[in-house]
Amino acid sequence: MNLKKKLNKGEVIFHEGNPSDCAYIIGAGSIEILESTPSGQKVLGVLENNEIFGEMGLIDGLPRSATARARKDSVVYILTPETFDNLVQKNPESLLPIMKILSSRLRETMNCLKQGYKLPGADRRLAV
Repeated sequence: MNLKKKLNKGEVIFHEGNPSDCAYIIGAGSIEILESTPSGQKVLGVLENNEIFGEMGLIDGLPRSATARARKDSVVYILTPETFDNLVQKNPESLLPIMKILSSRLRETMNCLKQGYKLPGADRRLAV
């Protein structure tokens, strides 16, 4: 079963520090990922249609390391642990897009580190 949630512009999906219990796929709209800083919140990235976020928390169960908020009216599909486990068991090839995203994000992180950039949250494990 697909769980779908409609979001209004500015609505928070999860807060930094919340338990990680699912991932989200953007069906329509735009989601911004924010990090808390001493001077307020900093936008780490903006995600658009068909992008996934929160997947690391679904896999490793660590608390959210950032906040996710609807940048405009949006629709997200919720990927629960049960749905994820079902995909792993019955249709593992469907996880390939998630693996590609994780690989791409890891490659981007490694390139930043090679260039000497300090990544946001580099002093802690990131699990959006």
